[in-house]
Amino acid sequence: MSVGALGWGILGFGWVARDYAAPAIAASGGRLAAVADPDPQARQAGAALGARTYEGIAALLADPGVDAIYVATPNHLHRAGVEAAAAAGKPVLCEKPMAATLADAEAMASAIRAAAIPYGTAFDQRHHPAHAAMRTAIAAGAIGTVTAIRIVYACWVDAGFATDNWRADPMRAGGGAMMDLAPHGLDLVDFLAGGPLMEVAAMTQRRVQPYAVDDGAILIGRTAGGVLAQLHIAYNCPEGLPRRRLEVVGSTGQLLAENTMGQVAGGEVWHLDGATGARRPLPVPDAQLSPFTRQMTAFAQHLRTPDITFELARDLHTMRLLHRAYGGTAA
Repeated sequence: MSVGALGWGILGFGWVARDYAAPAIAASGGRLAAVADPDPQARQAGAALGARTYEGIAALLADPGVDAIYVATPNHLHRAGVEAAAAAGKPVLCEKPMAATLADAEAMASAIRAAAIPYGTAFDQRHHPAHAAMRTAIAAGAIGTVTAIRIVYACWVDAGFATDNWRADPMRAGGGAMMDLAPHGLDLVDFLAGGPLMEVAAMTQRRVQPYAVDDGAILIGRTAGGVLAQLHIAYNCPEGLPRRRLEVVGSTGQLLAENTMGQVAGGEVWHLDGATGARRPLPVPDAQLSPFTRQMTAFAQHLRTPDITFELARDLHTMRLLHRAYGGTAA
């Protein structure tokens, strides 16, 4: 590992990496050492930020200034990137979902374990300041015994999205709106309920948008402790409608977050008293701190002192739940 700030190499410099991950690396005290992407425009964007640029991962991994890899390629390329990083002994933070298929995710997990490298899936929503505040309140007994979690995470993604976009290609993405958005909800249930869903079922739709993948879905599930969960995710919800809502219901009250789910900080969180219905704001420490910044900071800390903030077994379980939601058999 290089001396000084953690040097990050980014594999796949698309809009998420460029607009959110790269600024978060700098804000967390790290440095963007290098970028690898076959697209010349992506490499140009990386160079403009002072990063060394490469076409492929082999050169990226050979760069002595790269201490950790952030994999932000299309889903079907996650496996190759993670396996190459593992073979090189580099810690990896990989975008969600782990892979386009459960088989690829299982293979990735084997490579990670064999190489004994630190690994994390980039579930940035568990790092959102509002969601962290909700978890703290739940642990303190603010709403009694948690009984249910309801999530709406929806947006409008029109037909133009399907024009040469890997997220609209079932082979490259592994699915549609559910593959893209549901992983965050599944992980948030685990984060807030104190344990993952053990049972899950889903119905998908191709109702409005013309592309070849699902444009909406409803998932239901239950944790081992009996917490029920409902997720509505969609690419067919008009932007002017309420579309980002997180509710945690308990035996003595409820926590309600509006417009917190997404790549940026902000939104509002409320505590509702179960006896009176009184509604008051829930204090959120560091409310304007980017969830991506918190995530990059947490991963750097994880490399120094491993903890359960990032956990391969949990991430693989989430991938298995997604596989089952799409109708796959249990693995």
